[in-house]
Amino acid sequence: MSTEARKPPPQIALKLRRALGGKAGWNGVAVQLAFAAILGWMAYEIISNARANLENQHIAAGFGFLRNNAGFDVNQTLIPYTGSDTFLRVFVVGLLNTLVVSVVGIVFATVIGFIVALCRLSPNWLLSRVGEIYVEIIRNLPLLFQLLFWYLAVLAALPNPRQSISLLGIAFISNRGLVVPSPIGESGFVPFLAVLAFGIVASLALRIYARRALYQYGHMIRIWPYLLALLFGLPLVTMLIFGLPFTFELPQLKGFNFAGGSRIIPEFVALAVALSTYTAAFIAEIVRAGILSVHKGQMEAGSSLGLSRGTTLRLIVVPQAMRVIVPPLTNQYLNLTKNSSLAVGIGYPDLVSVFAGTSLSQTGQAIEIIAMTMAVYLLISLFTSAVMSVYGWRINRSLGA
Repeated sequence: MSTEARKPPPQIALKLRRALGGKAGWNGVAVQLAFAAILGWMAYEIISNARANLENQHIAAGFGFLRNNAGFDVNQTLIPYTGSDTFLRVFVVGLLNTLVVSVVGIVFATVIGFIVALCRLSPNWLLSRVGEIYVEIIRNLPLLFQLLFWYLAVLAALPNPRQSISLLGIAFISNRGLVVPSPIGESGFVPFLAVLAFGIVASLALRIYARRALYQYGHMIRIWPYLLALLFGLPLVTMLIFGLPFTFELPQLKGFNFAGGSRIIPEFVALAVALSTYTAAFIAEIVRAGILSVHKGQMEAGSSLGLSRGTTLRLIVVPQAMRVIVPPLTNQYLNLTKNSSLAVGIGYPDLVSVFAGTSLSQTGQAIEIIAMTMAVYLLISLFTSAVMSVYGWRINRSLGA
């Protein structure tokens, strides 16, 4: 009997496959239902056990504690706050402090990282070695050690306010931080702010137009005179018409401390510097690897067109390298945001310090406070990832990837 004679008819084979596939499908559904039931049972047991423990310790569950008075002060607040405010206000204060130090750290880490990467790729031997030494030293030292170094060995060693270092008589540096003049809004502040916002938006639009003209038609537009007019000329005209937008309150030494002005606490400076310099060492290697991933013929092509090395890097090489740079760069931004929680080691009032630390010890609402803190860091990370994903998508689309 031949092989073809032993094969079942097509209709019978199709029925067999359907029967076997249906059985396998039902088995898969049953396994998933069983797994979901196990997870549900585990969650129920965890919640029941936690609730029973809270009842035994006479601790009320829920988020009602957020309406209670906090009863403690915070040494840096971006919004009005006193010790009689609620724990919800403390949560907002800590969140804003975390966001501020994270944004400042990301900006400075990116700038320092790109500069160090370009130094490492520089044909100048001295610049290359300085960049290499920076990367090898900074990235191999623990972040907490660097944070304590800046706080205890550098900032704490500064003189007291009476012997503070004066900067032109308007700003002062001491072991209590940096005191700078504080701006006070005047009647012309709103028009000045509106014109400045218009100038920034118009400058960005003009830059986008100039880049498109360069890439599509090869026509280079000199835009810096227009940028000067938008960013400096228009605000100056507004000041001449409406008057000064703000005045400054100068700090004055009274007793053992300064009165007036704005104070940047040393904890913020130490944390921002440590996060920026530490993360910049990793960003530098990411940027260097991204630039090296672009074929060297691109640099040669830019040179053949008469472009300088800096212009070729800015207009040709770096835009192509960003496809490689963006994904690991996103990871470094996420790490910097999460590493800001090390502020608890020096007393900077971030979310972990004032909410997950002081507030938790006063209320005992561990589950609720830890859940809120985890949710905040998760949302910040998801938002950062989403922004960088959109940026990466735009780069790939512009390069035709």
